[in-house]
Amino acid sequence: MSQSRTYEVRTYGCQMNVHDSERLSGLLEDAGYQRAAEDATPDVVVFNTCAVRENADNRLYGNLGHLRPVKDSHPGMQIAVGGCLAQKDRGEIVRRAPWVDIVFGTHNIGSLPTLLERSRVQREAQVEIQESLETFPSTLPTRRESAYAAWVSISVGCNNTCTFCIVPALRGKEKDRRPGDVLAEIRALVAEGAIEVTLLGQNVNAYGSEFGDREAFSKLLRACGEIEGLERVRFTSPHPRDFTDDVIAAMAETPNVMPQLHMPLQSGSSRVLKAMRRSYRQERFLGIVDKVRAAMPDAAITTDIIVGFPGETEEDFAETLHVVREARFAQAYTFQYSKRPGTPAATMEGQLPKEVVQERYERLVELQNAISWEENKKLVGREVEVLVAEGEGRKDGDRRRMSGRAPDNRLVHFGVDDEALASLRPGDTAAVEVTYAAPHHLVADSGVRRVRRTRAGDAWAVRNGREPQAPGVLLGMPKVGAPAPEPAAAAGGCCDA
Repeated sequence: MSQSRTYEVRTYGCQMNVHDSERLSGLLEDAGYQRAAEDATPDVVVFNTCAVRENADNRLYGNLGHLRPVKDSHPGMQIAVGGCLAQKDRGEIVRRAPWVDIVFGTHNIGSLPTLLERSRVQREAQVEIQESLETFPSTLPTRRESAYAAWVSISVGCNNTCTFCIVPALRGKEKDRRPGDVLAEIRALVAEGAIEVTLLGQNVNAYGSEFGDREAFSKLLRACGEIEGLERVRFTSPHPRDFTDDVIAAMAETPNVMPQLHMPLQSGSSRVLKAMRRSYRQERFLGIVDKVRAAMPDAAITTDIIVGFPGETEEDFAETLHVVREARFAQAYTFQYSKRPGTPAATMEGQLPKEVVQERYERLVELQNAISWEENKKLVGREVEVLVAEGEGRKDGDRRRMSGRAPDNRLVHFGVDDEALASLRPGDTAAVEVTYAAPHHLVADSGVRRVRRTRAGDAWAVRNGREPQAPGVLLGMPKVGAPAPEPAAAAGGCCDA
């Protein structure tokens, strides 16, 4: 194969898919491919798909249809489809889109380079779907998208049977990595310059169930606290059923575990939770929130909520609104229920009319936006240390800003002068004072108080061909105007517990 063959990976869905795409990129580059330039037509296009939405297949086939004439005009171009939808639909993809060259599943992403070569030589489509995991994905080559923050999978698969979720059928039963392997990967990432890691699992705090240690996750968090140079530890997504007191204690007592928790609620109605096969009830969920707040008063708690689950009554929905008011989430990623083909909920009685679901959804979003704004306003005047990010603020260039995440994961846009703009790099940190709050972000427009140049910033500079510079001191920066509130982008995904 020519060294000049190029690739592009298009990712849909959850954080686990994003990390899988890093592995797909790593596999391809290890096999001699190069990432295609943004304005170039790649030789290989890989779709890493999600099956969580009712119209996921329509979206995929629509994108494949748009790509067909491109392929026809570029001889030798190959199209590969992987991920959850590929695992679910299998041979159906090639039947409906015969110009697809490779179909592979969630359990055998390591086969992609071989399948591409086999399809190229044999001139026919290759479909390979494994029923169980071939090898834990973290042993595969990985092209990390960030020099300063990294995903680390601690488990794959899920042992739960939520009636709305198809993930266990596509990702399989939970498989846990050994703690030593996880910690070795984290240490290697830190040695390469990363200062933040996010631990990933479909049900991340059930970690240890495969090897019989109910406190394995809290032990892992504490072990992360002993890794020198690791400044920020996050995890997603935990299940309320497995959120035990030892995990809360480990979060509160481990300095580099961030004061942030994303814990899916899905519904505030205990009756609906039972129909969802969620093994907790409203009181249990709110009890966890209370314990987390008692241990970490400044923690930002976010959640996922499904509106319009089959059989949901107005009284059930009122219970969800009650939990939202009580919990005072920093953010809630809200979804209108959509059928996942192959799930029990898809055939349940009591499917709600679209207009009913839409009206409830709008009420929920209005309430949560108001709470998010009120909670963000409490931070005005407070100093926060922002980990400078790359690509977080779409309008930063126009508004002379940089962006990043506070320890509690809130998005902060902050004004910069020429000195800061030239000196700060993604991976560095900036101490700023919050001057304005919108529902979905914070603004700091009174200047950067302190800059800390980090190993992560050095790693970003090396990756982008910029030599690390001597540190500078930034003071007395001019103010810039505060923006009007902006809508939040949708988040969440199929791996939410």
